[in-house]
Amino acid sequence: MSISFLTRPTSEEVVGRVWEALRTVRDPELDTDVVSLDFVASVEIDSADGSGRVARVSLRLPTYFCAPNFAFLMVADAWDAVSGVEGLTDVEVTLIDHFASDAINAGVAARAGFVHSMAGTEVGEAVSELHELRRTFTERALMAGTDLVVRPMMREGTTPEQVAAMTLGEAPASDDLRRLRARRRELGIPAGDDDPLVVDPSGRTVGVEALPLHLRKARSYQVGVDANTSICRGQLAVRYGL
Repeated sequence: MSISFLTRPTSEEVVGRVWEALRTVRDPELDTDVVSLDFVASVEIDSADGSGRVARVSLRLPTYFCAPNFAFLMVADAWDAVSGVEGLTDVEVTLIDHFASDAINAGVAARAGFVHSMAGTEVGEAVSELHELRRTFTERALMAGTDLVVRPMMREGTTPEQVAAMTLGEAPASDDLRRLRARRRELGIPAGDDDPLVVDPSGRTVGVEALPLHLRKARSYQVGVDANTSICRGQLAVRYGL
């Protein structure tokens, strides 16, 4: 008979798991995780009182006036992601150096939602929750991802007719293709090997006649993401002396 023992993860192991969890949290506009963007200022594990391990995560943004709706999404997503880490008894996620940080931090901690969190604050009233905003930027990420997958193939000589008829399983494997599949799944769009490669944000297949305009739009979204990412990285570096 074999006996197995469950060992408590070390603090270092828990810290590593927290960082990995944070890699699933994205800036909705840039479609890049907050760790890669250097938006995570610190991760600490506090177990001083002996009652358990508390993860304390600090997030920072490129400017004091970054949009509060985007900031709220990232703080809330970070809270959700880190809460799923094994070995923790509690989670604190704090946005620092931001004009709406008090309202955002309190609202996320209370799981109050964006509208309730902004109500009665000097930040301003929120009109609605952020589900539609999240979907809008996921749709833009889908378009930008299409550019990243299709443009290299067309540079290598793949014709529009071939692209329009291609399935996901026929496209060259890459990190960009994996990310494109992930965004499709988030939008409820089929992302199997036999599903068409190029679809619009509603999931409709894009035929060869509509393909040129669709790819121009996709390219414009990716150019915008690249430009905004560069600006944000530069602002963050200047702000925090990175």
